[in-house]
Amino acid sequence: MEFSDIAAVSGKGTLFNIVQPTRTGVILETLDEHKKKMVATMHNKVSILSEISIYTTDAEGAVPLEDVMKKIHKEFAGDTDLDKNSSPEELKAFLKFILPDYDESRVYVSDIKKVVSWYDQLVKQAPEVLEEKKEEKKKTPKKKAEKEEEKNSE
Repeated sequence: MEFSDIAAVSGKGTLFNIVQPTRTGVILETLDEHKKKMVATMHNKVSILSEISIYTTDAEGAVPLEDVMKKIHKEFAGDTDLDKNSSPEELKAFLKFILPDYDESRVYVSDIKKVVSWYDQLVKQAPEVLEEKKEEKKKTPKKKAEKEEEKNSE
């Protein structure tokens, strides 16, 4: 599973796996152990996690949620010690630690609560999306001249 396979639906408290698009919407399945399915139509506000960003004050203007989640996972390894009942100051300090240049005027406490909630769900139900992908470097064949140089230098 990848970040682009996970969606949030406005008004629903859980994250969903995108199963299949339909003519009028998309079929979603909860990430939890119940695996309940639902059809999200154009009346539902569906947000794919890979398309969500957090506003920043730097030149970029925003940081993808995936990068933020991976940084949280790298720093806290699954235990942020926060929940939806944490104080606003605590939540703001948490995001400031993870993303020092987040835009405090455009990122609300409710947004930070969603980030924490989604992170907790991902750790429990889809931890593979939080792991850094190791890119395999392809070995390029050395040129004949480079091989001969190596032999001569020995």
